[in-house]
Amino acid sequence: MLDIAIAGAGPGGLLTALRLHQAGFRPTIYETVAELRPLGVGVDIKTVGTAELDELGLLEQFREISVEAEDSVFYNHHGQEIYAEKCGVHMGYLHEQRFVHRGVLQMMLYRTVLDRLGSGAVRLGVRVTGYAQDADHVTLDLEHTDGRTEQVRHEALIAADGIKSAVRRQMHPALTEPEFSGITMWRGTTLREPFRGGHTILHLGNPHVASMIVYPIAENFENSGLDLINWVVETNGEETIEDWNQVADPEDVVGLFDTLKLPFLDVQELIRDAREVYLFPLVRHFPLDTWVDGRVALLGDAAHAMYPRGGNGITQAMLDARAITARLAEHGSDAAAALAAYDKDRREIVNRIVDSMRGEGYEVIRRMVADRTGGEPFDDIEKVLPLAEADEIFSGYHALVGAPRPGHAAGDATGFRTWEQEAGA
Repeated sequence: MLDIAIAGAGPGGLLTALRLHQAGFRPTIYETVAELRPLGVGVDIKTVGTAELDELGLLEQFREISVEAEDSVFYNHHGQEIYAEKCGVHMGYLHEQRFVHRGVLQMMLYRTVLDRLGSGAVRLGVRVTGYAQDADHVTLDLEHTDGRTEQVRHEALIAADGIKSAVRRQMHPALTEPEFSGITMWRGTTLREPFRGGHTILHLGNPHVASMIVYPIAENFENSGLDLINWVVETNGEETIEDWNQVADPEDVVGLFDTLKLPFLDVQELIRDAREVYLFPLVRHFPLDTWVDGRVALLGDAAHAMYPRGGNGITQAMLDARAITARLAEHGSDAAAALAAYDKDRREIVNRIVDSMRGEGYEVIRRMVADRTGGEPFDDIEKVLPLAEADEIFSGYHALVGAPRPGHAAGDATGFRTWEQEAGA
């Protein structure tokens, strides 16, 4: 079997290692940090992602650390309901949609890698800074946390080293600097009583002013009897560094929701009571014309960093892991052919998703309602956004990301409309 290296022990790299191990490979992971800790906030794992964890034999463990999604409900900036749909098995999918803390999921995957592949499978405190290759091997340039450098040889390299991937930078030097979108994101978690039964994701606000996404990521958190609620706010902001761990002041965004009144949730109180708040600028990483250079391939955020909307970042990395493993198993010792086939399988499809997330994905409906009402309350949503029109948008979106909605028209994935197209831009 091929000797494969993986750069990065984030969820994408760990999932790839588990998929490869399942197929008989024994990869080695190189991770920059000297100690993995459960950092980050919430992520929304769609049904296709849950199916991947099920195939890895991790479904029950995943259920223990996550919250099942039952309802997804959209409201305008005045707390009026615009649209709602069921989630996961409650809509008719074969697998659940679940909410989880990203760091908790990562630690579950890390423990599983150590258990199945052995402690030597993950080398911590070692960053892949570059590579060179010949007809048979890839030579990795490594940098240790103590400053030492080292070179190692493998037969293939899978770079799952995230949004600041050193491997992508070498592979695509002309596309190393992303563009700031003009939008800043605040991400926080708050302890509180469950709302709407404890299994709902809320999509709130007028995107011209501010948007907010709210969902639970842990039940009875640390035996408190309370849910840990993940929330995300997007609004126009100043450009800052591209770092998920910038600490922020929740008061900066509380006033954006003065008009938003919900009978079951005080969103301003939710923001003020946050345990942690992080600031992140939404930046545009340009879709790549290849994810592969010979025996080297990009995966996850390194290949297709996208706006964190619609629960697609980690989920698409899971599908990358499945595809790259299948091709490596199929092509035997021909790593370059396997990786070229993986690129053909995944890149064009995922690049369309990246473009869609830049245009808000299905969140477009809140902007459409705001535009059609001038931001004012409405009397009848059917006269503003007819249910048939909303259903068409959602069906197209779900088809685009590889999960057509059961019980609905399949939707036109290639014709899914971004808000720019809706506005005629």
